[in-house]
Amino acid sequence: MLDPSTLLLASLIIFCGALTQSLIGFGLAVVASPLLYIVDPSLVPGPVIMMGFSIAALTLFRERGQLEFNGLQYALLGRIPGGLLGAMLILLAPQPILGLAIAAIVALAVTLSVLKFSLPVNRLSLFIAGVLSGIFGNIAAIGGPPLAILLAGKDAAQFRAALSAFFIFSSLIALAILAATGLLKLEHLWVSLMLLPSVILGYVVAGRLVGKIDKQKIRTFTLILCSFSALILAVKSIIELS
Repeated sequence: MLDPSTLLLASLIIFCGALTQSLIGFGLAVVASPLLYIVDPSLVPGPVIMMGFSIAALTLFRERGQLEFNGLQYALLGRIPGGLLGAMLILLAPQPILGLAIAAIVALAVTLSVLKFSLPVNRLSLFIAGVLSGIFGNIAAIGGPPLAILLAGKDAAQFRAALSAFFIFSSLIALAILAATGLLKLEHLWVSLMLLPSVILGYVVAGRLVGKIDKQKIRTFTLILCSFSALILAVKSIIELS
């Protein structure tokens, strides 16, 4: 269980991540994972995946009229082998190496978000995005960027709805794999329940802000924050390896 100060800090981080994802369609894990790993490594990936599931369900409920699920089943299919590979890496790698891996995944997610790609959306590209999402998701709970980049051309509401649907099902796949490999424990569930109010608060606040703030500025600030947190985690992990 978390001590009160750690729980308060983790709740604040989750709130910021949930607020970001509710506004721009993804971001909870990219914001939260590196910071939470610094605060307490046990919070990544299980509790972050559970929080991602919660905010995705809330967002999909809000955007349910915009959902187009065409082709996402291929991405979900790719999530299975990718998730298994990610879980194997967690079991084999020492904690500082995992810290570096999470920092690298965040850095890659930021880089790909800044660069503009125009990739064909077909069965193969969706499957590959699903595999990468599974690897990233089960190591760092950051499964969104591969699919977010592929679907970037969609309308904003359709983008949020499609990603949320993917997050819901892919989170269940990831949690099942983590449970089967012994990486998901009962205490992770209790921690997630304690952090759930922060997710709901972030969603509610975002609902008041939608249409009133510049989403591009939020996106830019999010990428800067993620870059900074990834750098701190990388330095911390390198010091631990020394």
